[in-house]
Amino acid sequence: MPRYKLTLEYDGTPFRGWQIQADGPSVQGALTEAVARFSGERVHVQGAGRTDAGVHATGQVAHLDLAKEWRPDTVRDALNAHLRPLPVAVLAVEPAAPDFHARFSATGRRYVYRIVTRRADLALERDRAWKIVRPLDADAMQQAAQRLVGRHDFTTFRAAHCQAASPVKTLDRLEVEVPGRGIGAAGGAGDDAAGTTILVHAAARSFLHHQVRSMVGTLVKVGEGAWTPDDVAAALEARDRTRCGPMAPSAGLYLAQVSY
Repeated sequence: MPRYKLTLEYDGTPFRGWQIQADGPSVQGALTEAVARFSGERVHVQGAGRTDAGVHATGQVAHLDLAKEWRPDTVRDALNAHLRPLPVAVLAVEPAAPDFHARFSATGRRYVYRIVTRRADLALERDRAWKIVRPLDADAMQQAAQRLVGRHDFTTFRAAHCQAASPVKTLDRLEVEVPGRGIGAAGGAGDDAAGTTILVHAAARSFLHHQVRSMVGTLVKVGEGAWTPDDVAAALEARDRTRCGPMAPSAGLYLAQVSY
């Protein structure tokens, strides 16, 4: 039975998340229906990451098995035709080895979180970034982010209902970038009337549920001047969810890449 690897892009705004839900639409459900309309088969589409409601993807990966062997470009084009007008696009389809698994074969995942600092509402990026009205000190946020890099017990940044067997994870990268200025960028951001974009890049083999959004919300406290990098280190060491900063909204989070 041929196995196919899919690379996907989607706007998570209208979905309850990746995983099929009883109470609303999901990305996995949309793909399952598209496969059925294309091939006549009801298959299980397995994703590399179970993105939450409102979370987007520019590089989600999934796999599926079909009874018949199809050209990869035929699978891609047929799925895209049946997905319209939903905001889901199959960017690429490749033949995969029988033992390839989108989730368990992954060796790394990279997320990007988008923040825009400005007073005016977001017209073009509504539901695609976190709008913050106050300027943020991206350099201080970058300094604080480095306190979280490495292998730690991330209980403080873990959702209460997280199902991971252990809170210990290795965070390979956490960087704060102001595009056009680079990593950190000393001083404040938000001096442009159109808004200043701040990107938070996070990379690890795997993440706890809500870990990235929890870390971003904590870094914003530093950017606002309410916390110091030492406060972030102390929150991490406390291993206590109540010591975490506010969780960032789902709208700014993107699953950008899955490595194999």
